[in-house]
Amino acid sequence: KMFIHNHLGIAKAFALILFKEYQSKGFSNAKVIVYEHLSEDNRMRVKVEVEEGKRVAISSISFIGNEEMDAKALQKRMKTKPASLLRSGRFEQEKFDADLVNLANYYRQHGYVDVRIGPWELTPISDKELHLEIQVREGERYILGDIGVKGNDHFTTDAILSKFTLKNGEPFDEEKFEKQLGLVYSMYFDEGFIYTHIEHEKIKRDNELEVMLMVNEGPRARIRQIHITGNRRTKEKVIRRQLEVAPGDYFRQSQVIRSQQNIYNLGFFEPDISLDYRPINNDGDIDLYLDVIDKASGMANGGVGYNSQDKFVGQLSVSQNNLFGNNWSSNLSWEFGKNTQNFEFGFTNPNLYDTDMLLGTNIYYTERDWSSFYYKIYTRGASLRLGQYLPWVDRTRLVAGYSLYSKKYRITDMDKVLGDPLANATLIELDSLSWRYTSALSGTLSRDTRDNVFFPTRGTQITMFSEVAGGPLGGDFDYFKQIFQVNWYAEAWEKLTLRNKWRFGYVAAYGRSNDAPPDEKFYLGGTGVDGIRGYPDRSIGPAGGGTRAIIFSTEVGYPIAGDQIIAVAFFDAGNSYNKLRDFNFLELRKGAGAGVRIRSPFGLIGFDYAYNLDEGGWEPHLQFGTTF
Repeated sequence: KMFIHNHLGIAKAFALILFKEYQSKGFSNAKVIVYEHLSEDNRMRVKVEVEEGKRVAISSISFIGNEEMDAKALQKRMKTKPASLLRSGRFEQEKFDADLVNLANYYRQHGYVDVRIGPWELTPISDKELHLEIQVREGERYILGDIGVKGNDHFTTDAILSKFTLKNGEPFDEEKFEKQLGLVYSMYFDEGFIYTHIEHEKIKRDNELEVMLMVNEGPRARIRQIHITGNRRTKEKVIRRQLEVAPGDYFRQSQVIRSQQNIYNLGFFEPDISLDYRPINNDGDIDLYLDVIDKASGMANGGVGYNSQDKFVGQLSVSQNNLFGNNWSSNLSWEFGKNTQNFEFGFTNPNLYDTDMLLGTNIYYTERDWSSFYYKIYTRGASLRLGQYLPWVDRTRLVAGYSLYSKKYRITDMDKVLGDPLANATLIELDSLSWRYTSALSGTLSRDTRDNVFFPTRGTQITMFSEVAGGPLGGDFDYFKQIFQVNWYAEAWEKLTLRNKWRFGYVAAYGRSNDAPPDEKFYLGGTGVDGIRGYPDRSIGPAGGGTRAIIFSTEVGYPIAGDQIIAVAFFDAGNSYNKLRDFNFLELRKGAGAGVRIRSPFGLIGFDYAYNLDEGGWEPHLQFGTTF
């Protein structure tokens, strides 16, 4: 028996891996021995001897020395549990080591800064059962006294102490103290003091703990140059527009983080955007180094989809979201099916003449058979958009648009429409006419502070949209339309994200028109911007559509694979009306369910399965893109 490679630890490591595997299956008494032997032909032969023993489980856990903390409270902090109907009771060393750390942290959160956990012992009770005993030395419980500060020059003592919510007389929570000390560091880093170091001394007086912070601020760092690498497709100026720091500025941590978010939100790069700095002189000044990894931004798609309204739908499209590396987007698409035909060309330049001004245009032709409302609509037209970020409001853009299009309405089942001639009066009149023109001017004010445009975890998205058609603009329809929507995102707990949406809509005729066009009204249900899951598409509201709409939606999202796959649970409620006095919270249509969001090379794909809380029954929903 020769242990040639023992000096490299190979045999020992192999034995440890095998033992951990046995241990994870409940064989805590397993014995594993690995032998290495070099044969005459210079081959290494490995021999493994295993004595499995019997499968054992922890049947009970006790603590010795826990005078102030209840044993049940301590057990709740452990992942190692006694065997039960739903638990195996297996002892796994790595998991138990983490338990010991959690127990110590739990004590320190309650003022026991000198706590010691261990030693511990596993004692066989029978050939299949183990008892786990853990010794605890709690030590003195300390309450917080004064917090003092020395060495601070840039920030006042009061400014530093404002980051600590711990109060005199409270048990000293070490975990909370460290987090709040991190806020002090962030405060310094956000003013360019990236070399700041803060030592803290704990002074014990009886059962009181005083803390003295000793601050070494260091030099204040300016940014000399910003180096960008890895952008093989995207022009450097596109990336630099997203930066909220510039050469000559003091380094500010919050702006650097937001710069990373802005670059990622372009959608042109992989998530691992590297941003680092290097000191370049004795004054502490730095160069920033930004490295990105390009990903495909152009797509040619063809496929078949299905939804409850249009049934099977085919699609052919070509799109480029980063045309010529300039952040221009362009698309040409054809959507076809039993109830729909849609041809569209679109182009958007968000930085006209290298400014923050947006220019966009769309040309389109559509045929849509609203079979559930017994009419078909043909639309042909074009639109032009001009937008500008507002310099005095952060992340806020104003977009003005003009649309000129014509529509033709044709009833597909006159008997059904005549069943409610009052609600369908406008549709009946339009059926007798040829192409009708609409000339409309719109304005959209939006503010977007989301940290991630694909799957946000915090921030808000506020949109106010107003459109006026006809009147001095000409055309055959006179109406105005307003939509207000707020999306709000927050980290709820652990990795859970809470998302809320409030959407309100209003449309009304004026001047020559007695009613708004049918397709400008609100039809709720299904997915989309006016979606209420649990109901089929466009199934909620008065016959002929509603002129008022209200929607509330709440989602809880959990990342299964980063921001690539998200599981969601949701609740939707809303309704559509013709008169505001008809609104009643008790009559809101409601749906709830669960689903998944997948970020694929073809865009976001969502599948939801929702239960109709008013009428009963389940409704599946498939959607492409995000419409929350």
